[in-house]
Amino acid sequence: MKKILIVEDDREIAELERDYLEASDFEVTIEGDGIKGREEALKGKYDLIILDLMLPGLDGFNLCRRLREELDIPVIIVSARQTDIDKIRGFGLGADDYLTKPFSPSELVARVKAHVSRYEQLTAKEQTRIAQLSCGRLTLEAKSHRVFKDGEEVHLTNREFELLQFLMENRGLVFSRETLFERIWGLDALGDSATVAVHINRIRDKIETDPAHPAYIETVRGAGYRFHRD
Repeated sequence: MKKILIVEDDREIAELERDYLEASDFEVTIEGDGIKGREEALKGKYDLIILDLMLPGLDGFNLCRRLREELDIPVIIVSARQTDIDKIRGFGLGADDYLTKPFSPSELVARVKAHVSRYEQLTAKEQTRIAQLSCGRLTLEAKSHRVFKDGEEVHLTNREFELLQFLMENRGLVFSRETLFERIWGLDALGDSATVAVHINRIRDKIETDPAHPAYIETVRGAGYRFHRD
């Protein structure tokens, strides 16, 4: 049985999410405090985390950032904050999805199932992929899920790593945002292909010497993105 952690200070909302998830055969734990949520996430061996932003103790943005330093499991932000800035910040800190309140509990369950399934597929694929990819000063190690630039480790979120790995494996080929969204997030994923641009920019910030003039991930005007061919 897959384990889900809900970090939400509104008990009524948390219990509604739990009831729907348990009806779909998930095991669910609820924490109403950001600090306690982090402690539980690190010790509980969960398959996915559902995270509110307005939390006591430690807010959701900071909690997401700290979790990403130690975990690569899917994180779904569920929040009443609906601005694009909040969504972009959430994705930038490592969230895999962002659902605004009020929401359909059935939609939340669908997203949870999609992300858990996608993560399982990714983990399985890692066993058959090229062990190491290199380009210039950049090295990606598939099995250890690590990226290095000039020998120094670059910390990427799970989605960032998967997107970079796909582009490096297909260097020289151009992929549209829509194609990348389908390949990385999955055909049945719920979301917007604009998410790809956010993740590309975050990757560039981490691996490029000059993100404004990228040497690795190139933008092909009107077509999409490609990884530079040596």
